[in-house]
Amino acid sequence: MAKALHDYSIAEAGKMLRSGATTSMALTEHALERTKTIDPLIDSFVLLTRERALAEAAAADAAFANGIDKGPMQGIPHALKDIYGTAGIRTTCHSKLLIDNVPTEDSVVAAKFKAQGAVMLGKLATHEFAIGGPSFDLPFPPARNPWNPAHAPGGSSSGSGAAVAAGLVRMAMGSDTGGSIRGPAGYCGTVGLKPTYGLVSRRGVFPLSYTLDHCGPLSWTVEDSAIAMEVIAGFDPHDPASADVPIPDFRAKLGRSVQGLRLGLPRHWFIKADGASAETLRAIDDAAGTLAKLGAIIEEIELPDYELYNACGRVILLSEAYAIHEKDLQTRPLDYGLYTYLRMGTGAFTSAADLTQAMRLRRELALALNAKLKACDALITASTLTPAPAFADHDPKSPPNFPVQLMPFDVTGNPAMSIPTGFSANGLPLSMQIVGRAFDEPTVLGIGAAFEAATNLHVRRPAFDVARAA
Repeated sequence: MAKALHDYSIAEAGKMLRSGATTSMALTEHALERTKTIDPLIDSFVLLTRERALAEAAAADAAFANGIDKGPMQGIPHALKDIYGTAGIRTTCHSKLLIDNVPTEDSVVAAKFKAQGAVMLGKLATHEFAIGGPSFDLPFPPARNPWNPAHAPGGSSSGSGAAVAAGLVRMAMGSDTGGSIRGPAGYCGTVGLKPTYGLVSRRGVFPLSYTLDHCGPLSWTVEDSAIAMEVIAGFDPHDPASADVPIPDFRAKLGRSVQGLRLGLPRHWFIKADGASAETLRAIDDAAGTLAKLGAIIEEIELPDYELYNACGRVILLSEAYAIHEKDLQTRPLDYGLYTYLRMGTGAFTSAADLTQAMRLRRELALALNAKLKACDALITASTLTPAPAFADHDPKSPPNFPVQLMPFDVTGNPAMSIPTGFSANGLPLSMQIVGRAFDEPTVLGIGAAFEAATNLHVRRPAFDVARAA
């Protein structure tokens, strides 16, 4: 029995496009119709660029007909978190402050997808300026979790996680400063890859923290994240953080055995963490067992305390976020959502000594992690510590504190990928992280693909009460 069009991965859809079994127009019209039907339930899009998408689909089909193949994303619908600048298309950061902002240039990532003939379906919900949310006092409603819309999808790449999980797009771009790709991936049951710091240009993406920001994909399969990385990775001399390094073959280790790989497991980080659910912990142990059965060698390791990484990252993030927003926070404070204002405002009280100590500690923590990775091929650890929390559980007077363990690898810059490990008793996704050496995304992706193939979790999709969206 043939699958629905939205259930074909980028890799599968690409083969169909090249064989003539489908067209970009068919993929795009299906995605637009599915978004029209389902998105009113989950609010993942803040802007649907219908006319542009149809025009780009027609152009992709014409290119294929003329024997022009620009790369694996040609003709594939995708979407961007609404902090990615798009020329002539509104980019709001989900904020009143930028509600009328229309950039004159594309971000580097948007330009790369356009150059390859990808089809942009639209712009996706985010927490305000990638930090404050989920909030109900912003110009657009917060995105909701496709597995249960009463629950949050995580943040700040909330719309990206929701849209991919719902099958509206196969891949969406997010950003990760304290876990904002991997958190939504974990809560929504998708793959979310935070690449090595500097591997993907951030130029044209609204910054949150200059020394912590990463751009990366959320996707339905591991291979689809690898394909996205093939498009977006590369040196940008105009991004001061961009790394001038050889670009790896991101699909080189897909399909390979994990036999003999040594995987470190810092179990002490999460086994007694506040708020960690028994289901999450059991799923991580089961995932480690699955990888062991596939031939990997699992070794428990000790790292510096998780809270050291978390505190270090928070000091840097909030200090830099305040520096970026200082003028608007002082002159237009009421135009921010409450959660954004409360979070960013704390950066005003961070001293130079605090920031200096955090930067010093950052180096020590990175050295400690990378010392372990000299003896291990990769690490596996917790991502989200519970299933997605319900909106009703949030205190409206203070920013939510999601129970996750994501910040360490923003601090160190190592590649880290969240992948599904199963489902809770109430049907919400569970997850773990795979962490690698700097610029060794192929190993991370290879381990993830082996686990994905062994568990087949990606064949299960959320069910929707479409009548409610009518």
